[in-house]
Amino acid sequence: MPAKNLADYSSFAALDVRVGSILAVEDAATKKPTYRLTIDFGADVGVKRSCGAYRGYPKEFLVGRQVVAVVNFGTKKMGPEVSEVLVLGVPGPDGETVFLTPERTVALGVEVF
Repeated sequence: MPAKNLADYSSFAALDVRVGSILAVEDAATKKPTYRLTIDFGADVGVKRSCGAYRGYPKEFLVGRQVVAVVNFGTKKMGPEVSEVLVLGVPGPDGETVFLTPERTVALGVEVF
């Protein structure tokens, strides 16, 4: 994938990117195999939901894991589901989503800079 055009720092600064901890994982009611994640982002942001193709992970592996997400995009409808945050990831060798996570456990809701 080629590099994107230069962006102003203000574009990054407008994003609210935070660390949360996955509380629950459920099968989402969508056509594609999708999980509905319930994620705690601490007192300032609260508990939010995210839906996505995170099936490269067993449900029990995800519960308690910390993830990095954009929390100020607003909601996105995904079939009958609503996603409130965008969990960030990269494609793995087989195309599956690999979550971005902090190297060590950090406080819930801390901002990424």
